[in-house]
Amino acid sequence: MSVPARCVHQAMADPFAWDEALLRRYDTHGPRYSSYPTLYSFSEAFGERDYLAALTRSNTDARPLSLYVHIPFCRKACHYCGCHKIATRNAKLAEPYLSRLDREMVLIKPHLDTRREVAQLHWGGGTPSFLSLDQMSDLIDRLDARFGLSNARDRDYAIEIDPREADVFTLRHLQALGFNRLSLGVVDLDPRVQRAVNRVQPRVLTEALLDEADRLGFHSLNLDLIYGLPLQTRDTFAATLEQVIAMAPARISVFNYAHMPERFAAQRLINTEDLPGPKEKLAILRTTIAMLTGAGYVHIGMDHFARADDSLAIAQREGTLQRNFQGYSSHAQCDLVGLGVSAISSIDDVHVQNHTHLAAYEAALDASHLPTARGIRLTFDDRVRWHAIERLMCDMALDLDELSETFGIDAPRYLANSLSRLEALQRDGLLSFESHRIVATPLGRLLIRHLAMAFDVHLSPTPDERFSRIV
Repeated sequence: MSVPARCVHQAMADPFAWDEALLRRYDTHGPRYSSYPTLYSFSEAFGERDYLAALTRSNTDARPLSLYVHIPFCRKACHYCGCHKIATRNAKLAEPYLSRLDREMVLIKPHLDTRREVAQLHWGGGTPSFLSLDQMSDLIDRLDARFGLSNARDRDYAIEIDPREADVFTLRHLQALGFNRLSLGVVDLDPRVQRAVNRVQPRVLTEALLDEADRLGFHSLNLDLIYGLPLQTRDTFAATLEQVIAMAPARISVFNYAHMPERFAAQRLINTEDLPGPKEKLAILRTTIAMLTGAGYVHIGMDHFARADDSLAIAQREGTLQRNFQGYSSHAQCDLVGLGVSAISSIDDVHVQNHTHLAAYEAALDASHLPTARGIRLTFDDRVRWHAIERLMCDMALDLDELSETFGIDAPRYLANSLSRLEALQRDGLLSFESHRIVATPLGRLLIRHLAMAFDVHLSPTPDERFSRIV
């Protein structure tokens, strides 16, 4: 496939000196740090009673609430997918699930002060647009009845959309329900790649939804792409990026495909020989960063890009960007309540996950118990390290004086072992020490997960292949 000359020029105009050998050396397995401690440190000894106690404690600080609702259904399984999902074309299967979601809300409600604003709402999956319009209305009504949804202008109410399952009427309905932000799954616009991953999605579907969403006034529209898929090359992905840039979404997420067929059965349908090799995959990443930054997008961190006037970029500049189980968020200091199978909550000083298997989730609720599968209560040390890791992931820097003041510690002394681990990364040019600040270099931003790992005392000394690769 030929690529427009402008794409090639942008791809070659690197925003920083590229060191492929160094990137390869540091391209180990590591956490994405949507929480600390990470999911693999959660304990099954943490149960429903522990979660209910955390819900009650959280009312003291009365922080705003962020609700995440997991809809596990999708009509067709994409071969790359590693999400907790149920592939079915039977929309009726959603009815008993919605009833159990309501039961989960009923069990949680007595323990939460529902005068707390629901500043953030996110429906993920699976494919939330699997639900019919009536089912969407029903779920919003249930959420409003249990928690009281917000109509504030600065609320962040988002839903993930599959463009193959939505149209302009869907968007108008979502707007009427109070949603004001959309995330559209695109993956790749190359038809050959789409066929290889079982997700055929003509560009016109995405363009039509983007145009209508913009007309209706949805803000911070996001498109999700994935690099590292079968048959992708730097040239084919540049062609996709060229088209996406022309659509001008406020945010673009470019996720690194993690091929783990031993964990995800659907991935076994991918021909491993068609996957781009390490050298080509790095070239795709290099092209992506050059083209998106050249088009005016700010590289927020890891796989997220946003226009300079978007709320994510503004939050990062102001030092209020937050990282949680949905990724980067401009709504800092919310307590997150996760609803649905496999959903994760982060409230007060605990992280909690629901059962990941639908049968276990259903059985717990049918017995009038919350579907708590495992969790962890953070120690003082966990909270210090989570704050350090989150600031690194969000600010690409860590202010040790601010950390000392926040927790009443001498941060350089308290984190001496972690700081000593960073010395090798400093010698390799991934970070600099500026007074009492640790600042990631442009190359270090690509390996920010590696910098964060220096503060993780729960992590095994050897790379854990349960985690995805860093680059």
